Amino acid sequence: MEIYETSNWTACYDVSAESSTEFPDRLSLMEVRLQAQEDEITLLKSSLADALRKLRLHDQQIPLLKQQLIAGKRNGLFECANIKIFPQVYWYFKCIATDLIVEDSQGSCPQTPTSSSPAPPKEPTSSQSIKMFIRGRPITMYIPSNILNYEELRMDLPSQKLDLDWVYGYRGRDCRANLYLLPSGEAVYFIACVVVLYHINNQTQRHYQKHTDCVRCLAIHPDKVRVASGQTAGVDKDGKPLQPFVHIWDSKTLVTLQQIGLGTFERGVGALAFSSSDAGTFLCVIDDSNEHMLSVWDWNKNIKHVEVKSTNEAVLAVDFSPTDTNNIISCGKSHVYFWTMSAGTLTKKQGIFGKYKKPKFVLCFVFSLTGDVLTGDSEGNILTWGKSTFQIMKQTRAHEGSVFTMCILQGGAILSGGGKDRKVIRWSADLAPERECEIPEKFGAVRTIADVDGEELLVGTTRNAILRGTFSDGFVAIVQGHVDEMWGLATHPTQNIFLTCGNDRQVCVWNAEDHKLDWCTTLEVREESGLCADFSPNGGVVSVGLSTGRWVVLDLKTKEVVSDLTDGNEQLSVMRYSPDGSFLAVGSHDNFIYIYNVTEGGRRYTRFGKCTGHSSFITHLDWSKDGKYIMSNSGDYEILYWDVASGCKLLRNRFESKDREWASYTCVLGFHVMGVWLEGSDGTDINALCRSHSESMVAVADDFCKVHLFQYPCPKPKAPSYKYEGHGSHVTNVRFTHNDSHLLSMGGKDTCILQWRVKGAGTGDHSKEHLASSSSVCSSSSSPVNGT
Repeated sequence: MEIYETSNWTACYDVSAESSTEFPDRLSLMEVRLQAQEDEITLLKSSLADALRKLRLHDQQIPLLKQQLIAGKRNGLFECANIKIFPQVYWYFKCIATDLIVEDSQGSCPQTPTSSSPAPPKEPTSSQSIKMFIRGRPITMYIPSNILNYEELRMDLPSQKLDLDWVYGYRGRDCRANLYLLPSGEAVYFIACVVVLYHINNQTQRHYQKHTDCVRCLAIHPDKVRVASGQTAGVDKDGKPLQPFVHIWDSKTLVTLQQIGLGTFERGVGALAFSSSDAGTFLCVIDDSNEHMLSVWDWNKNIKHVEVKSTNEAVLAVDFSPTDTNNIISCGKSHVYFWTMSAGTLTKKQGIFGKYKKPKFVLCFVFSLTGDVLTGDSEGNILTWGKSTFQIMKQTRAHEGSVFTMCILQGGAILSGGGKDRKVIRWSADLAPERECEIPEKFGAVRTIADVDGEELLVGTTRNAILRGTFSDGFVAIVQGHVDEMWGLATHPTQNIFLTCGNDRQVCVWNAEDHKLDWCTTLEVREESGLCADFSPNGGVVSVGLSTGRWVVLDLKTKEVVSDLTDGNEQLSVMRYSPDGSFLAVGSHDNFIYIYNVTEGGRRYTRFGKCTGHSSFITHLDWSKDGKYIMSNSGDYEILYWDVASGCKLLRNRFESKDREWASYTCVLGFHVMGVWLEGSDGTDINALCRSHSESMVAVADDFCKVHLFQYPCPKPKAPSYKYEGHGSHVTNVRFTHNDSHLLSMGGKDTCILQWRVKGAGTGDHSKEHLASSSSVCSSSSSPVNGT
């Protein structure tokens, strides 16, 4: 029996005529509710009639079904494995099972159909509906008239595939020593699950994509070709932790040479270092377990030589002595340890601060050319430690705030980077200051420094930017990104431009062709976040919905706010212009959809009406191609349809919308995208989807760090898809560019934007692409690291 979903059908109204259309008293309200209930009863009767017709269609199978049910009842089972029946009639057969047993015990014999029995009339599939279930809730989907036989629909893989084209962003906010320059002219760094090799002069990228969760640390082999990268643990689809590991790989070929530590490390890999005095034979690893286990590996043979508990405190850096592989230094919260490796064991001695103030964190260290150890700490000091006494020989005041990083230049000079003062200072070998500069405040503090040629530097910052420059000329950003969770994503209707916004209050416009940030603006109110956006069809303006119910319209050329309005006091979840740009729909967490008339090329907005009827917050919505209707989804998995042109009228009979064509398809619930949902989904597993402009494929952003590509439409369960990895957090949004040449996907807490090139089947390297049947998924958020 088909279950029809009921809702509180409250009429939408026009604000301009609000006083005349509101219900004057309680009696009028009760009359409307009574009418709505009568309409629902009518629809329930219709649904009952449909169910009865389906029962008649299966009369021929009932005798055989009875036999199996009798046998199943005796064995405590009700399942009929080899008879395909509609789920809507299953309840009927189950209910009569007891009667069948009684009938059988009295000696009744089931009747079998004869060849002369007339076949039941075949009902056209177009008049039927099917039901999907999310968290036990049935959702009725009406089959469009052009589908004559739903059961015979074939679900294929899409003819297109994706290749990772560009990675926007850098993880500097909570990671250290993660920016290096290779002899190839490529800067190597990471974000999310991808290690990026960015050729600075050629402005090209290559990507190492063999990690299964967020990369946390890097080390460069003395040959400047091989790279070690360690990752966090992650979880599988059932929430069970997966084991972290370290990959050693060739930066020229991107071929993985070795994987070490699988089954050894816990939670994640926090710090790495190659030995240098023996041509890089050994690799030191410190994991993120409670004891921060320190292990030394002959990485080429995948042999662990020694392992020891380090400390229960955070460990931030580790390295071998440049002159003796048997000596290792590590530092972190309130400690510096000097390790000696001998006869398969590691012994440690703690650095003694003596008369000097013990800092809260020792954040970094380097070896001077004379072999001394220089540490930078959270007090702003550089401490010089004796080689054999493990005591402080000298304290140098270096920065206001923390000393986040130090770097030794070829001639022995030292570079240091500050936190609070944002300064890069060059020191002589005996720690006399020589030159200094300050990076712009908008980029944050100095996180790490990489020497290019003794004069030019690369600077990674705590606000996820990479700067390039010199002391004399200053620094400019060559890599930029968001610094907090992102949700808002919109693509331009005619150009390779897209907009992103998120919890860091940044609204950024990117050029997908030049792979750069065109411009960025910061929202004025500190408590506001950008959560959704949409470009007007003429491409001149873009509307951005905020977390406070406020929304702004920005001129794309001047960056000026041309309109500033507020709807309710709850966060906005979707902005969507009608195809001709004459309307703007604003979906809110207050359960309403606000409709605006748009004039003056998108610069003027006047309230047209409000769609009222959802019983939970609005999640997604789309306009019909004629611009008259809206389809919307809500947080309680409702699908509703609205006649906007007739005054925001709720369409009570959803069956009438089954053949309507939609200008866009971003609603995650609908007949045409039923197949994107996995069995057992809880309703929050899919954050966003987007149909291509060609209407041949649909991209899906899920809660398990994956981007899926399906054919469109995909209305049957278990539709096959290609699955792509790269994000290290829940994927919050996906959008195709205007000509479907690229797909953009946005990570939540990994602050990463991935740009995928859309290619035809059988082309490109799809090493990270596979059918969506793997049980391995990422953690829903990046593992926290001490961000001091």
